[in-house]
Amino acid sequence: MTAGAQALNRLAAYINAHSHALLRVTVGIVFFGFGVLKLFPSASPAEQLAVDAATKMTLGMVPETVLLLSLAALETAIGIGLIVGRRLLRPALVAFFLHMGGVFSTLLLLPDAMWQPLSPAPTMEGQYVVKNVVLVAVCLVVAAHEWGRGDRSGAGNGAG
Repeated sequence: MTAGAQALNRLAAYINAHSHALLRVTVGIVFFGFGVLKLFPSASPAEQLAVDAATKMTLGMVPETVLLLSLAALETAIGIGLIVGRRLLRPALVAFFLHMGGVFSTLLLLPDAMWQPLSPAPTMEGQYVVKNVVLVAVCLVVAAHEWGRGDRSGAGNGAG
C-alpha cells in the first residue's frame, strides 16, 4: 500500500472514530449561535418568522417578547446540550426533535410566507425552514448512536 493510501486510511479511521461527536458539536454550535442571536432585537433574520409562527401556535395568548426569549432560551439550551453531550445530550435531543416539530409546522401555519403563489416552490423563508431537514438527519444519526449504545459505559456520557 502506498504512503498516500495509508494516510487516507488513517484519516478515514480518525474521521470514522470522531464523526458522531463532530456532527453533534457542529449542530450544537449552530443552535447555540442562533439562540443567542434571538436574545438581541432584530439580530436574527428569522426573528419575525419565529414570532409569527409561535404566535399562531399559542393563539396569540403569549406576548411576542416572551415567545422570542423562550425560543432563544430553548435553542441556546439545545445547543449547550449538544456541545457538552454527557448527561445533557438525551434531553437536548428530545428538545431538538420537539422543537423541529414546531419549526416544520410553520410550513402549514404560515403558508403565504412559506410557499410561492400557485407554485409548490418554497419562498426564501420556506427554504430557511425546509433546510432544517439536514439538521434533523444529523440529529437522527447522533440519536441513533447515543440511544443505540445505551448506558454500556455506565455513564451515558454521549461523548462519542
